[in-house]
Amino acid sequence: MDALHNLLKFALNMSASDIHIKPDHHPTLRVAGELFPVQETVPTEADVNAMVAHMLPRHLETRLEREKEADFSYYAPNIGRYRVNVYYQRGQLALALRYVKPHIPTFEELRLPPQLAKIASGDRGIVLVTGATGCGKSSTLAAMVNHINQTEKCHIITMEDPIEFHFEDHQSVIEQREVGLDTLSFERALVHVMRQDPDVIMIGEMRDSQSFMAALAAADTGHLVLTTLHTTTAYSAIGRVLDFFPAHEREQIRRQIAANLLAVVCQRLVPALGGGRVPAVEIMINTPTVRKLIDENRLDTLFAAIETGHEDGMQTFNQSLYKLVKEKLITEENALTFATNPDALRMNLRGIFLDESRRILATT
Repeated sequence: MDALHNLLKFALNMSASDIHIKPDHHPTLRVAGELFPVQETVPTEADVNAMVAHMLPRHLETRLEREKEADFSYYAPNIGRYRVNVYYQRGQLALALRYVKPHIPTFEELRLPPQLAKIASGDRGIVLVTGATGCGKSSTLAAMVNHINQTEKCHIITMEDPIEFHFEDHQSVIEQREVGLDTLSFERALVHVMRQDPDVIMIGEMRDSQSFMAALAAADTGHLVLTTLHTTTAYSAIGRVLDFFPAHEREQIRRQIAANLLAVVCQRLVPALGGGRVPAVEIMINTPTVRKLIDENRLDTLFAAIETGHEDGMQTFNQSLYKLVKEKLITEENALTFATNPDALRMNLRGIFLDESRRILATT
């Protein structure tokens, strides 16, 4: 597969995070969030089919034929590991490959706030790492597992689709289970995980009500559960989870979340000065105030609790972006582009701070 490996080498040299391949078009690289075509090559349908045949694990051949898409991990010798999604478009196979860094990143390397180390060291509860596709959720989750592995004696079980980062045992014992290879589904793995004596459970992605119910049960019995979810803010994660469930179940589930949530960490990757990207991070900790607001279904007030919860380790996106500007890591223009409330951030950058959130909390 010289053509494939040459493309992967070129992408690696360009520091591309993603590669998109479809027949009769130039491959496209995503570099620092921007898309660039590779002018040197145009793979045919036969070329793409050959790439898929070369990379696709045998145990996924039937799934691809049945479901018309499949996720897996691929290692290219002397190049690196990729998370691959193969799918059909216009009746033809296409590929999306995401580069997996060769070593497990630390919080410091990812430029994540120090509060995440304390969150990862929690004894029990659910930690939701959220954000849009491609915002670095998997890397943050891996950094959390790595932190636990380096600092605590725990039995960690991961459930992934596919396995991305390969962990080695240090202080902890880690077992990694891949959907389709080691288990039939997240749901089935979660049913059996409690019989495997875990201390920490990492679930690659929370996809449905059954998965979340199993995660709640694990947290309720004293386990730390780390998982990801697609939301654009930390405070909207609770509503997103409740959307998994029918209306008549939501009150009970909301109360269980209030009792078992540890934290929500939401990320946005912002173009950095000097190249690359840096994460802006919103953090919601399940403090007594947050727990009370969730329990009483006052979800629209969670933002105010985050904004006023600095002493508890919380921060909004605006507060995170403000720090990044002051640390000269990002431009004011990019900060305003990625802000939840650009007008409020613009005032903050001019030295004007309103105490609206404290008023909201005091009157609710």
